[in-house]
Amino acid sequence: MSDREILRLEDQLRRSFEGEAWHGPSLMELLADVTAQEAAERPIANAHTIWELVLHIAGTYGLVNRRLRGNFEPLTPEQDWPPQPENPDPQEWLVALNGLRSAHQDVRRAIASYNGARLDEMLGKEYPAFIQFAGLPQHDLYHAGQIALLKKALRGVEALKR
Repeated sequence: MSDREILRLEDQLRRSFEGEAWHGPSLMELLADVTAQEAAERPIANAHTIWELVLHIAGTYGLVNRRLRGNFEPLTPEQDWPPQPENPDPQEWLVALNGLRSAHQDVRRAIASYNGARLDEMLGKEYPAFIQFAGLPQHDLYHAGQIALLKKALRGVEALKR
């Protein structure tokens, strides 16, 4: 593996997060018009809210960043799925979105500076660096699909036509 592969992995993470993804809207493109009220609603019983998904994605970025610093402790259940605030305050929603952006930037910087010759080395007990770096855009897009469906469920029949 090479440093060129690092650049390609970092680019895929950028595309899944902020745009130019070949499949459709990126994570942030989907979140751009979501209000705090919408983010906190649960239109599908027993499904996560958009807010919970945002906090979870940020936590996953943090997990990979911790592993890159040598901390291989797993996320606690509350770190993996942090609770959303009880009252959907627009300022708290902005804090959650900014936290997501910040965690994303941190992990992208860490990936961009990673030694490509070490991509096959384990980062913890389960996965090598390459699998974790390639897995982040996969994780983003898995949850982006959930967010797209939640938005349609929240916004009703007119949204389904789009």
